[in-house]
Amino acid sequence: MKYNPLVSLVDAPGFGRRKRAFRGFGVFLAAVLGFALFFQMNFQTVSVRGNSMEPTFNSGDRLLVSKAYWLVGPIRLNDIVVVRMEKSGDVLIKRVKGLSGDVIDFIDVPTTWKIGMGEYRVPEGTLYLLGDNRPVSQDSRVFGPFEPKDVVGKVVIYGTEPWVLAMVAVGVLGLVAMLATNIQRPQASEIPS
Repeated sequence: MKYNPLVSLVDAPGFGRRKRAFRGFGVFLAAVLGFALFFQMNFQTVSVRGNSMEPTFNSGDRLLVSKAYWLVGPIRLNDIVVVRMEKSGDVLIKRVKGLSGDVIDFIDVPTTWKIGMGEYRVPEGTLYLLGDNRPVSQDSRVFGPFEPKDVVGKVVIYGTEPWVLAMVAVGVLGLVAMLATNIQRPQASEIPS
């Protein structure tokens, strides 16, 4: 009988274990790739420049932003959002002070609004955004209300580095992959007829 290395490899003890481990590693890689793709499509990081959001954010802080409202919830009062200025393309980080139809305190109304004009209501389909450091912030008081199409996303993580979320997610994916490799598949002799 002639020696066949492939037959010998298949018959080698532990071959099934290696095959199952490779299958589990493939599941892990697919999960990591899927998570990376999901993260790329739904999240981005933004770096703070300037002091208009002090004391909440300082220049140089990094924020995790998402436009996946189905995942992080709709924009609400006091949420922090990132908007892109339509004409200049500049990016601003501001807090939502008013939604469509909300009345804004007179101290925070646009600079063009006069007291004789009555109360200021946020126009339909817009957001009224203010910086936390009001004396230096250029926001809806200067630019007027923003349209939702200008919103880059809602800030979902701040105060810690966004990579912490990624590390936790990779750990969870590793645990899932490890559990997936330990699932025993029934052998043909174990399947009832």
